[in-house]
Amino acid sequence: MLSAGELEARRALLAESPDLAALARRLAERAAPLMARRPSVPRMKALLSTEGGMCLHDGTPLAFDPWSPTEHRCPRCGSGFSGERHDRAWARFQHLWLAEQAATLAALGAIADHRGAAERAADMLAEYAGAYFEFPNRDNVLGPSRLFFSTYLESIWLNNYLAAATLLREAGLLPDSAAQAVNTVADEAANLIGEFDEGFSNRQTWNNAALAAIAVWFEDEELAARAVESETGIVAHLVRGFGEDGMWYEGENYHLFALRGQLLGMGWAAAAGGDLLREPALARQLASALRAPAVTALPDRTFPARKDSRFGVSLAQPMYLELWEVGLARLAEPPAGLWGWLAELYASPPPVAATFDSYLYETGAPAPSAPRSRADLSWWSLLEMAPSFPADVAPWSPGPVLLESQGLAILRRGDRYASLECGPYGGGHGHPDRLHVTLHANGRHWLSDPGTGSYVSRDLFWYRSTLAHNAPMLDGVSQPVADAWCSAFAADGEWTWARGVFGELTRTLVAGPGYLLDVVELSAPIDHRIELPWHPAGSVEVVSGGSWTPDEIPGEFVSGAERLEGRGDGAVVLRARDGGATLTLHLLFDGDLLRATGPGNPGAGGPSTFYIERATGRNATLAAVLEPSGGVASVRGLRADGAAFLVESASGTDRHVATVEGWEISGPDGAVRLGGARRRRAAPRPLIDMNRPEPARAFALHVPEPPPLAGTLDGFETGQPIALDHEDQYRRSEEAFAGAGEFSATAVLNWDVDGLYVGLDVVKPDVVFRDAGAPPLRLDNEPDDLNSDGVQVYVRLGAEEPAYGFLAVPADEEGAIRVRVTEGSAGSAEMVAGAWQRTDAGYSMSLALALPGWAVRSGDEIGFDLIVNEMRPDRTRRAGQLVWSGGGGWVYLRGDRHAPERMGIVELR
Repeated sequence: MLSAGELEARRALLAESPDLAALARRLAERAAPLMARRPSVPRMKALLSTEGGMCLHDGTPLAFDPWSPTEHRCPRCGSGFSGERHDRAWARFQHLWLAEQAATLAALGAIADHRGAAERAADMLAEYAGAYFEFPNRDNVLGPSRLFFSTYLESIWLNNYLAAATLLREAGLLPDSAAQAVNTVADEAANLIGEFDEGFSNRQTWNNAALAAIAVWFEDEELAARAVESETGIVAHLVRGFGEDGMWYEGENYHLFALRGQLLGMGWAAAAGGDLLREPALARQLASALRAPAVTALPDRTFPARKDSRFGVSLAQPMYLELWEVGLARLAEPPAGLWGWLAELYASPPPVAATFDSYLYETGAPAPSAPRSRADLSWWSLLEMAPSFPADVAPWSPGPVLLESQGLAILRRGDRYASLECGPYGGGHGHPDRLHVTLHANGRHWLSDPGTGSYVSRDLFWYRSTLAHNAPMLDGVSQPVADAWCSAFAADGEWTWARGVFGELTRTLVAGPGYLLDVVELSAPIDHRIELPWHPAGSVEVVSGGSWTPDEIPGEFVSGAERLEGRGDGAVVLRARDGGATLTLHLLFDGDLLRATGPGNPGAGGPSTFYIERATGRNATLAAVLEPSGGVASVRGLRADGAAFLVESASGTDRHVATVEGWEISGPDGAVRLGGARRRRAAPRPLIDMNRPEPARAFALHVPEPPPLAGTLDGFETGQPIALDHEDQYRRSEEAFAGAGEFSATAVLNWDVDGLYVGLDVVKPDVVFRDAGAPPLRLDNEPDDLNSDGVQVYVRLGAEEPAYGFLAVPADEEGAIRVRVTEGSAGSAEMVAGAWQRTDAGYSMSLALALPGWAVRSGDEIGFDLIVNEMRPDRTRRAGQLVWSGGGGWVYLRGDRHAPERMGIVELR
């Protein structure tokens, strides 16, 4: 990414900088095996599956060994595995690793005058060019891709691939034949990546970087302008994606991933002649993005596993150290304290190397025995980091803070960290955990956000439930997808407080010198069952007495439920112990306390016990005192006195009460009044939304008797057909809509007092249905029947009624169908009956839906949608789908989920 002149200047710095020289030596040591023998370039496309690359005994990801393409080992139990699925999982990391190695070798050649490394890098570039078109652009999970199953992985790979090529070219070390080979790859990659714009996504930062890299390679000003200046380009992602407080809207894990892609993209933009940091506002925004994860970091210097984050990952991983090295080196005015933060990370206990798609440089390295250093970084730092670490940096000392756009309130005091989630849901990676509380103190992560383990493991649905969090829920179901907001935040001396609001729920967290007071309140017009889970670490005992009796908590992942009997009056006291530290919880509420077993934190290796407070009513209050301690607990009790809460401790009694201005604490040392009331920001909405689509409309005709459901349209009233035959109704995968002659459908809707009837004729040359006896695909958490010709039907009788969704596919050649309820929908498969038949043009299907509450009359309107899936003989995953209400876009990651607000309207006649 450096020009010839910049490479020359960097060579001069290398000769003068001990840090850069040490990094160059380490890179050469790591690259030595590639100089000794040629690495294996996979001749297979990477595959995402539930079993590939995973230990079949304990679910641990298999170790990645770039020199072992067919034998794979579990690092936990030592078992060995082989087979195509493991090999294709290995290929994912091998492709990425080889591109990283090519960039490393090219950097050594261009800056450290290592000619042998440059030659090997050029050979690797040419070898990929010769094989690139052998990889099929088919059966992808998320966007077009040849080497991988998702576009963003292709973009990560291409960033390294083109970095290697560009460095060699600028250094005069790239043979013409290799340059021509790179042209071929870059041109095809531009087509793949360029057509798949993911909007504002952490992945799109990498797609933008790849497009900018291609623009630099071809000196294409138009493509560079698109990558940098488009509505979803590099500038837009920096300004909008990272928010007012600098944090990426999907949380820390995706912040760090997106920030790496963003920094690479900005580097390519500078190479194309557009140094974005010359604009002060953009420089300030980057500074905020570098500062945000340091502000939210836990005391053990891991990032909180909010939303779909990985759990327990250290920010002292070299991949993250490099973000601050490169970012701070680029900024003329680095944020105050961040060099001190980086020094703190370098002094931290060294984390074991983790496997990341975007950082595989430490593959095969032994576990570090000393803290990380600047010599542990990648070729990117050799090009960009400051030649020496600043002397006498200011220490990093964050305090209480509210991240505005995240709605994350952090009540930090010394090594105690508590936070309250009271902001937006967080996009597609968000969790139903509004008003969740995290607590880390005395070196223990007492109350954690579990994040997410694997996207292809079934326990994904546990981690994406409210029950897996320390967050309130109503009526036994996870929270709806909605935003919370922070109605108050303030700090005064030793006290800090925050209040979050989520629908009918309010949570107040008050942090003082020795304890935290937590108050959850329900205020609703009707009765609800409110439940508040607690997931304390360590071994837990009930100090206040009582005995456990069997109970029941519904849920796939919950077992061993019990209810506490005979607990007496007053607060229930739980004490968690971990090593020499304790967390005491005084729980004051009118209801039941339950405990059960569920999955532990990802990577914990086993189940964990958690507790649930349960109360019922329109108005309910659940109060708690949380006291972490390294020795003897000080708090002796919690009780209510009218609207006040009294916390009794060894030093006296603190009285807590809500006031008009905020919150007041009065005790032996006087009174503290906390304000900080806030107004909720209204979401900006245009006066007239010119882009709001009109809902699709159709008619269902009354029939005097039900159609025979013979798999045809016989017996249906066909006077008001519905057509699915336009490109704007088609959601595609790799190939565009082939036209109505290749794939289209006509549907008719009828009704009577018993239910709704759907008749469907599908035009399709090849009918590909999934046999009931076929082995499971084990690709992901989506139902296998999506990858079959078939239909998805959605009905909602009213705006306040549940949405029913069903997936129906041909089951055998005798006309039977197989039905399942779609994810997130109400109902049961028994509500649907029907049949199917092959036709000369494709196939037909007839369905009857008998729904609860079906008491309709002529003139009523209901919500309805119909989706027809397209499967082809040469594919493993579906090719696309026609959507009656309007499709367009891409079929990737949609599964069988369908938002009720997308439904069209059907009038009953």
